[in-house]
Amino acid sequence: MHNPLSSAYLTKADNIISSKYLSMYKKNIILLFFFLIGNTVFSDEIIGAKRIKFLNYPNCIELKNSSNTVVVLGHHVGGRVLSYRQDGKESLFIGPNEKEWQPDNNKKPSSAGRFDIGPEYLIPKRKELWSGVWESEITGERSARLISKVSQDAGIRLIREFTLAENSSHLICTQIMQNESSKIQRWCHWGRMFAIHGGIGIVPLTPNHKRFPNGYIMMRGRDEMLILPEDPMIRKRGNYLEILGPPSEPKLGFDSFAGWFAYQMPNDLAFIKTYKTFPNRLYGEIAGLTLSIWYPKKDWVRACELEPIGPMEEIKPGQNASFTENWYLIDNPYPNNNELLDLSLIQSKVEKLNQ
Repeated sequence: MHNPLSSAYLTKADNIISSKYLSMYKKNIILLFFFLIGNTVFSDEIIGAKRIKFLNYPNCIELKNSSNTVVVLGHHVGGRVLSYRQDGKESLFIGPNEKEWQPDNNKKPSSAGRFDIGPEYLIPKRKELWSGVWESEITGERSARLISKVSQDAGIRLIREFTLAENSSHLICTQIMQNESSKIQRWCHWGRMFAIHGGIGIVPLTPNHKRFPNGYIMMRGRDEMLILPEDPMIRKRGNYLEILGPPSEPKLGFDSFAGWFAYQMPNDLAFIKTYKTFPNRLYGEIAGLTLSIWYPKKDWVRACELEPIGPMEEIKPGQNASFTENWYLIDNPYPNNNELLDLSLIQSKVEKLNQ
């Protein structure tokens, strides 16, 4: 009599059951794999970084941290910082025509957090870098990258990398010049950020590297340089120059190697920039400037341009060179009428940033 529970029958049944559960096991493993992949490589939910629409610009990148610092990066008209704000206070001048941008027209607004390469009097048109459409990507927590097309006349592709600190306003801005040509290229970093108008510039002097008798020069138009300028809106106090407002000529140049400067804004935030300086290297601006400030009357442009300048870089084909600006927004009161800025307090706050 056939026993339905014979060993042969049980072996066959076990194989069927084992095969069934193995198939289910494989399916679960595959589902788990795609779940994990979907939440890492392909996820838009990276901590502190996401895509947003800003003004009329789609697919911008927003970086945000626990200190209520917000950064917005745009790639539509050059690779720019479109907004940099602390506790809701905007630090950048955002031109009104930024809201009018459309992908199918010829308007190329250019305000807010701009970067460039120089020297100013030698650099060609470089339209791909200044106003071309860039690529953008989120690279990690509170981090992103903007990538230009190749500038045919400058031979350079620019890569700008941004990282926002987890618990402070510190924004690391690194510009990389990649030589995509077949010959050596010689250019330098040129920051061209537009801060809001109405602030006070603070430039620390470095007497050991002094070249300008008054600590600065003033440009009159594009072809005249004043080496002994005097202006009521610029004063020396202690070891600092203060730019109290728009001077008679807006473009100023400095020989400071301090590696930082500040811009006290009327919204009670001080914009601090720090960066490396190189006293033993060649600076290629027309007067060897390490820093420039362009401060026009507000009925011309309601902005103050803050411009760290890097040394000349000799870049061989296929190689690159970089320069980093560190941005900070720190609480500091704007002085009332007849009050003076506490320059030593700002200096101490800057020193703490570097600790």
